[in-house]
Amino acid sequence: MPKNISTRDLGRTLTKQHKIAIAGVGALGAAAVAFSAVPSSAETVTSSSAPVPAAQVAYGGEQLKDVKGTITDQLAAQNVKLEAIATQKKAAADTAKQQAETAAKNAAAKKAAQERAAQQTASRSAQRLDVQPVAAKTYSNNLDGWIRESLDIMKSKGIPGSYYGLHRNIMRESSGNPNAINNWDINAINGIPSKGLLQVIPPTFKAYHVAGTSWNIYDPVANITAAANYAAHRYGSMDNVNSAY
Repeated sequence: MPKNISTRDLGRTLTKQHKIAIAGVGALGAAAVAFSAVPSSAETVTSSSAPVPAAQVAYGGEQLKDVKGTITDQLAAQNVKLEAIATQKKAAADTAKQQAETAAKNAAAKKAAQERAAQQTASRSAQRLDVQPVAAKTYSNNLDGWIRESLDIMKSKGIPGSYYGLHRNIMRESSGNPNAINNWDINAINGIPSKGLLQVIPPTFKAYHVAGTSWNIYDPVANITAAANYAAHRYGSMDNVNSAY
């Protein structure tokens, strides 16, 4: 220390030196803190004494691992959803295919049934064509034919009578002459003479006329059938008539 420095100046000098020393110590401390904050893998060490911002600090490996796991989980969930949609589409397609196959089978069965029905109808039609039509029954134009035709009509109408009963009464009344007429009995006197094979007066013929026969009182079949109808109502049957009736 120079001898010419006074005690007062010495105090000033020490104070100034102390401040420099303290400032140096502070700078060294800040540098040490900054050095300790930089990762061990860093290649360049900054000499700045300013504090390192928190945003410049690198994240640890554990944080990056969590981010990767979250993305993987999301992709897995998305794949599950896509697989579920694909499964639903396949199920819908299978159902539609089954329905189409069922509809096709039903249509084929219906068509086959219609074809069988058509074949059966055609077969029945052919069978009907093979059957020869029955010829209409014919009767001889004589007393035997007239009686037989009248009996068939009487049977269809429910009128009783037999061949013998009709023939017997015809022979007694007109001798088998379809144009016979009685001009002398009470009916003739009253203006309504008996006419035809069974000598029927016009009012009786009209009242007991049988549908399907002629309205001509002299017609043999019409005359016999009307007379038999009258006898059935009054006597039960022409077979019960043995005299004028």
